[in-house]
Amino acid sequence: MPERPPTPPAALGGVADAPPPSAGPLPGDGLPTGPLPGDGLPAGPDRSTLRLAATVGGLVLAILLGFGLGRANPPPAVPGAVSPASTGGQHAHAPGTGAHDHGTAADQAASSDAGGLSVSAAGYTLAPSAGEFAAGRAGEFRFQIRDERRRPVTRFAVVHDKPLHLIVVRRDLTGYQHLHPTMGADGTWTVPLTLPEPGVWRAYADFTALADDGRQTAVTLGVDLVAPGGYTPRPLPPAATTVTVDGFTAGYEGTPQVGTAVPVRFRVRAGQTPAALERYLGAYGHLVALREGDLGYLHVHPEPSAAGDPVTFQVTAPGPGRYRMYLDFQVAGEVRTAEFTVTVP
Repeated sequence: MPERPPTPPAALGGVADAPPPSAGPLPGDGLPTGPLPGDGLPAGPDRSTLRLAATVGGLVLAILLGFGLGRANPPPAVPGAVSPASTGGQHAHAPGTGAHDHGTAADQAASSDAGGLSVSAAGYTLAPSAGEFAAGRAGEFRFQIRDERRRPVTRFAVVHDKPLHLIVVRRDLTGYQHLHPTMGADGTWTVPLTLPEPGVWRAYADFTALADDGRQTAVTLGVDLVAPGGYTPRPLPPAATTVTVDGFTAGYEGTPQVGTAVPVRFRVRAGQTPAALERYLGAYGHLVALREGDLGYLHVHPEPSAAGDPVTFQVTAPGPGRYRMYLDFQVAGEVRTAEFTVTVP
């Protein structure tokens, strides 16, 4: 009987053609090897070759699956590491120095979110003792700033001559007030407050807290106050770059843009001559901008300037929409507020 020709091995990882069950096995291996007469097909692989191919193929599949699972399930964060989204959008700075703005996320560089939209942020909470006032009647607003352990905060950095700025405005952006409460030994802030008309009002606490480890965190928190009664909201005045207040004419140049700091320059005139602006809270002017709708808050301090120069602010709009800008300036010991409507495309 002639010898059967040798069987060629199957390619690595390939699929060999299975021989018909009628082919005769070699002694002891139980695997078919011979082709049917006249079919022209090579003999099938032996058991060791199939085992090798199956093993290698399984390893390749396992590697590919592991790679995919690794991408779908990234490794856990290292304890103590800070992700870009974990900082609460606040920033630290030396007290009372330089031109800067409050109430925006990460100095407005990343998300440009407006501040003052929440009663809690960056581990601090604004806790008022009461939220209802009689419209037109003098009252007192009392509140605490509490940390993440619900303890009253008593250490604040002095920023532009004050440890805390309190802004109050009705939700139709009328009745703007810029107040400076005083703090008691127990961390309770107190300020006289009159809500002149019925409606829902928004109070913003703008401060820089000092933590036990010395960290400084600038935060703006907001809470609603209510003056019960019939509420008729006023429409926002049309956009204008010049307004008149108490005989003074205030105007500005520059249009705020979303996500980009733009210089906005204000000039105040008494008749045809520049007004004799005085320093108020360490500067010749202060600017607060509130966004119509959600009342997103932006508090901007001016660049250093000499008397008689335009009062310049680097303004970054948190988003498109209509804003009400409030410019505080002081002449002859009296603080006045010029209000502007501006549309940010």
